[in-house]
Amino acid sequence: MEKRKYKISGMSCAACVARVEKSVGAVAGVDSCEVNLLLGTMAVVGTASEDSVVAAVTAVGYGASPESEGKLGKANEKDGSEREIRTVSVRLIASVTILLLLMYVSMGHVMWGWRLPTFLSGNYIAIALVQLLLSVVILVINKHFFVNGLKGIVHLAPNMDTLVSLGVIASFTYSLAILFAMTESLMLGDTESTKHMLHGLYFESASMIPVLITVGKLLEARAKGKTTTAIKSLMDLTPKIATVEREGVEISIPASEIRVGDTVIVRRGENIPSDGELIFGELAVDESALTGESMPRDKEIGDVLFGGTCVLSGYAKFRATKVGEETAIAEVIKMVREASGSKAPIAKVADKVAGAFVPAVLFIALITVAVWLISGTEFGFSLARGVCVLVISCPCALGLATPVAIMVGSGVGAKNGLLFKTATSLEGAGRVNVVAFDKTGTLTLGEPSVSEVITYGIDTSELIAAVATMERASEHPIARAIVSYAESDGIDFTSQPVSDFSAESGGIRARVGEEIYYCGNAKYIHGYTGIDLSDEMRSSIDALSSEGKTVLICASESRILGIIAVYDRLKPDSKESVALLKKMGIETVMITGDNKNAAEFVARQLGIDTVISEVLPGDKAEIVKRLKNGGKRVCMVGDGINDSVALTEADLGIAIGRGTDIAVESASVVLTRSELSGVPAAIKLGRRTLLNIYENLFWAFCYNIVGIPLAAGAFIPLFGWELEPMFGAIAMSVSSFIVVMNALRLNLYHPTEKASNGKVGERTGKRNENNTEENIMKTVTIKIEGMMCPHCSGRVKGLLEAHSSVASADVSHERKNAIITLSADVEIDELEKIIKDAGYQVV
Repeated sequence: MEKRKYKISGMSCAACVARVEKSVGAVAGVDSCEVNLLLGTMAVVGTASEDSVVAAVTAVGYGASPESEGKLGKANEKDGSEREIRTVSVRLIASVTILLLLMYVSMGHVMWGWRLPTFLSGNYIAIALVQLLLSVVILVINKHFFVNGLKGIVHLAPNMDTLVSLGVIASFTYSLAILFAMTESLMLGDTESTKHMLHGLYFESASMIPVLITVGKLLEARAKGKTTTAIKSLMDLTPKIATVEREGVEISIPASEIRVGDTVIVRRGENIPSDGELIFGELAVDESALTGESMPRDKEIGDVLFGGTCVLSGYAKFRATKVGEETAIAEVIKMVREASGSKAPIAKVADKVAGAFVPAVLFIALITVAVWLISGTEFGFSLARGVCVLVISCPCALGLATPVAIMVGSGVGAKNGLLFKTATSLEGAGRVNVVAFDKTGTLTLGEPSVSEVITYGIDTSELIAAVATMERASEHPIARAIVSYAESDGIDFTSQPVSDFSAESGGIRARVGEEIYYCGNAKYIHGYTGIDLSDEMRSSIDALSSEGKTVLICASESRILGIIAVYDRLKPDSKESVALLKKMGIETVMITGDNKNAAEFVARQLGIDTVISEVLPGDKAEIVKRLKNGGKRVCMVGDGINDSVALTEADLGIAIGRGTDIAVESASVVLTRSELSGVPAAIKLGRRTLLNIYENLFWAFCYNIVGIPLAAGAFIPLFGWELEPMFGAIAMSVSSFIVVMNALRLNLYHPTEKASNGKVGERTGKRNENNTEENIMKTVTIKIEGMMCPHCSGRVKGLLEAHSSVASADVSHERKNAIITLSADVEIDELEKIIKDAGYQVV
């Protein structure tokens, strides 16, 4: 089954969308069809041939052609919107110039007595003919309304252009009939009657309607152009020219001609032209356009570079590994395009209404004319009411209400490191009320590290050296943690020979030098050495195990040497992210394969509502399915292969961008940063976008519900409110513009914004979606010199967390920093003083 894209031409409103989808949906082999009015595109899933799909579109009066993906550097959206704006602008300028002349004659002279050339003065037939000729010129300039409108009638698929063209033709035809009546009156010598009939001409109304609608189309085109800002800005990030080194010579070539394996040279201020691996030099790179992360990243030899990111400082060479459509920035652009071009479920409401909207308006217009004629009013007045109904109705606003909000919302997400794959995922994010987390690699860093070392009659470095020597050949995560700990502390663990190594369930043993060492759980140690643990040792082990840490007992053949505790540290923003989700009224769940103690300890630290532990990988999807019972909308957050089925099963699957490819592929939302703060940000953006869609639909429905009766004259008997056709055209033009401009307000929304400038921990003071005050905690990072071991890290952590304004502190002697989450306002100097008083240096 394939998914193909097509460019559709000739659509003007939601009724066009409904007609095209209905026609293509009936083609054999088409499983689904989604048409986007804003982009003029159609996505078709199925086995139907391109020719049959194009024929189905053509059969209902529209144009269609297969759409190619195009190269990254070709800004098709930009070219298309600018071309549309130029075309509409030229048409509008020409129309307005002629209209001003027409208005001078029809209103300036006829109503207010403005002067005309001598040969026209007093010649009422000539004045009418001038109005006729000027009106014809304007209608020819705007002929596309009538071409598209009449096509709709021929194909029994009336649209917005049909309404406009029928209103204009009715006014023009009525005015033409009045002109013939004027000639007859003049032949009879009734000059006064001829002059009076001059006031009954509607040539200026017939001309003004398409001109005013063209004004609206220009405003709409400009506003629609701004909705693709995110895609355009991403496409502009990749430079057109690149510097490569070939055969030892630097040459400049088009960036599109870079080949995999080329050595590419980048300098300060340049954008990186492709993905690659750094092979020479050091760089500071701004990756904010790709990840949403505002802080620059330092790149060293061996690090990965991403195309489209900006070099802030340095000179370097890198080997191109991905080029063109395979780069990370190209994938982001493709994802944003897909989301913008897809259709949200809520759009189906507008589509159903739009399918019957235009025929209903035509019927209402006919009834309006008939009712006013029956009531005894003049034909001209009755016709004006029917024309006003035709031109004020706006199916276009209904068609734009959802896609413009989806396009802007997905663009805002891309700029903030939140990639929504489809419109359904963006809407779904706004409906989530349960978030289920995987633990390892999602809530935690996924990299175990040594937290405590307790020794009994042996030096710490000696114990770590022995265990690291045993573990250095192992790929087990715990083994890597111990080896990394030894390396960071500068402990020599490679000089001693290892022999007689054996690994069994529960532990390992080996001869290091002349001594045999054992490392494992209590059962393993007792089974091989016969040594029993003292009460003090058991107490320490129980305390560490209750905190979810893995405890290794180290022993020689004659005695216990020490205890090493290993744990998987929480991500710095996990606690803050969970707290923010709970403030948003969302239930939090953790689903993990870890043991109950470890899972519950992490849950207590983070404040997670429900813990489901010791879950087999294959059972995660079943648990997600159970959580969905009762109408709950469940979001699953994960990063591993064992999460892929659960991500697919959930109403919304969110994958950490640095997770495995299968998790990213299975999810409907991808976080380009490995930060959990993207989860509440994605849900907040979904809620805000959904609210924007509701606002647009409310306006589109209410506008038509109020506007059509007003145009029909329903309020004339009650309040005397009468609407002229030209004002109806103005209202119709403004309606679509308002919908687009309302969607553009989403560009001002920053879902990842945490706090304002000022004191550390100062509140944003913003209102959330539930209209309650939302105070978001601030995370601060302080660089520290002088910490040598986990004991140092633990000491600083304890002192910082003792401060009343500190919610949590993640301190690492390896990273040489403290990541502090604050629960209240505090001066940064206070935190630095705590660290300095402990004997460490703040950098």
